Amino acid sequence: MSDLVGDARHLSPSAQEALRLRAVAALVAGRDREDVAAVFGVSLKAVDKWWAKWQAGGREALVMRPRGKPVGVHQVLGEAEQAAVRQAVLNHRPSEVGLGGQLWTRRLIGELIGKLYRVKLTEPGVGKYLKRWGLSFQRPDKRAVEQDPEAVAQWHAQTWPKIRARARADGGEVLFADQVGIRSDQVTGRTWGEKGRTPIVRRSGNRFSVNAMSAISTKGRMHFMVFTESFTAEVMCRFLDRLVGHFDHKIHLVVEAHSAHRSKKARDWLAAHPDAVELHFLPA
Repeated sequence: MSDLVGDARHLSPSAQEALRLRAVAALVAGRDREDVAAVFGVSLKAVDKWWAKWQAGGREALVMRPRGKPVGVHQVLGEAEQAAVRQAVLNHRPSEVGLGGQLWTRRLIGELIGKLYRVKLTEPGVGKYLKRWGLSFQRPDKRAVEQDPEAVAQWHAQTWPKIRARARADGGEVLFADQVGIRSDQVTGRTWGEKGRTPIVRRSGNRFSVNAMSAISTKGRMHFMVFTESFTAEVMCRFLDRLVGHFDHKIHLVVEAHSAHRSKKARDWLAAHPDAVELHFLPA
């Protein structure tokens, strides 16, 4: 048995734990300490140490303990300093705190730490803090700076319920409309590829583009029109002409505040078709 075990220090932590528990179990069963040391291939000193731990703390005293320094020991930044840096990264862009750029990198976060606390950290060191803070490197979402959060909240709470109520009263239907440009070489979504090598999608230089105006209902029903010219009031009126041909009830169309939607031509068309379409505008 001792030839199989060898030096217990070369065993994995879990194997060392199992060895300690088996050795103590043999002692509890009445085996001599010399016999246990010989059977398990360890020193008498180790057997006595395990037995002392067992008597002092039971099984819990013999189980495996996490190695290394406890979290938070000998960290350069204190808890309050870490919380301040984390909040700055989440709430501000680098340019807003006197640094260059719009997106955070480990280098820039290291510069922020140096600026605030006169502490110089390597990029791997900064990365350890970021991991500890629950942050990951992600592709940011885009949001218009013109957005008015209060107006958006008011639209959701007050305007949207009124639009639905008007549509029900008219026996009509609510649709959301928008325009978009489409290119022949456009690639969206993600694909599988080898780790560390970005997949390549080959595209032709002979590309072309078209525009589209579409409207989708709250139930997912969609209507669209493709056109090659720029989106103008004339295109908007042409789309409305086509759209009403698919319905025998009134449409409540929710759109953004595009100039073509608010143009005189569009207003004249709506005035001539009051029972067909009513426009509702989204907030900025």
